[in-house]
Amino acid sequence: MSLFFRGRRLRKTPAIRGLVRENLINPKDLVQPYFVLDGVEPDFEKPIASMPGQSQLGLASLKKRVAKDVNLGLTAVILFGIPEHKDGTASQGYAPDGIIQKAVAELKSDFPDLVVITDVCLCEYMDHGHCGIIEKGKVLNDQSLELLGSTALSHARAGADMVAPSDMMDGRVSHIRKVLDQEGFLDLPIMSYAVKYASAYYGPFRDAAHSAPAFGDRKTYQMDPANSREAMREAQADINEGADILMVKPALPYLDIIRDLRHNFTLPVAAYHVSGEYSLIKAGAGLGHIDEKKIVMESMTSIKRAGAEIIITYYAREILSWLKENQ
Repeated sequence: MSLFFRGRRLRKTPAIRGLVRENLINPKDLVQPYFVLDGVEPDFEKPIASMPGQSQLGLASLKKRVAKDVNLGLTAVILFGIPEHKDGTASQGYAPDGIIQKAVAELKSDFPDLVVITDVCLCEYMDHGHCGIIEKGKVLNDQSLELLGSTALSHARAGADMVAPSDMMDGRVSHIRKVLDQEGFLDLPIMSYAVKYASAYYGPFRDAAHSAPAFGDRKTYQMDPANSREAMREAQADINEGADILMVKPALPYLDIIRDLRHNFTLPVAAYHVSGEYSLIKAGAGLGHIDEKKIVMESMTSIKRAGAEIIITYYAREILSWLKENQ
């Protein structure tokens, strides 16, 4: 009689492995990001060199791309805007006719059931590329909250289903919640970039969104990659301020943080599989060193296994097409 564990019994056929599989990637787990430009022809589309398969889009091109992705099963998007003009107060970020405001209105008109999430930040709209007002070379926290609140409110008025503040200013969730509630948007959820690290994995995104800081870096407001206990403090603060969903960004280098949030809090957890993570896989696949599909699906499964219910990834559309093939 055998006295040792025989785990292989449950691995011997694909059907048995499928029967006992613990984590599956579902189309409804995925959120696809898009970059939309102002001041260009509606059918404008410019591939992003550092992010193969992704493009900067005019409004008509955005709707065409979203239509194809919705047909694959996409249920949620997150939008990043690139204005025609930038200034020191991020005025195009909260302008009623700003690019995100126009994109939200058009997407909700054409795709009423689509969950449209908006990134609430100032870096794309500031002429210096930082996420807040600058004075004497420093990012001012409390003064920047006013602009973030105005930006979130303008997105809500345009029809956004959810706002996602990514700036990492202290108190921004509380301020945004107060502004939204005062203006009647009590039911609009906030997905907070609760734990956003000062990561080297953001490089391709900064090219795509034209958001690289003109000087210095973002280490005074984004988190130190060496810290994990601090992540729990940041998450708890955002819960106390009224966040509805907590996000960890980036995803794969911080699976331990995703797991810590899942174990310590009851709010839904999102993870952002960021541009650098995407581009590294694309580069390796382009060189023929890895099997792209297998690497991507293993990566997504690890994010979900760590505890994320929501995965924001530039691979969403490809994953959806792969899932359809397997149906």
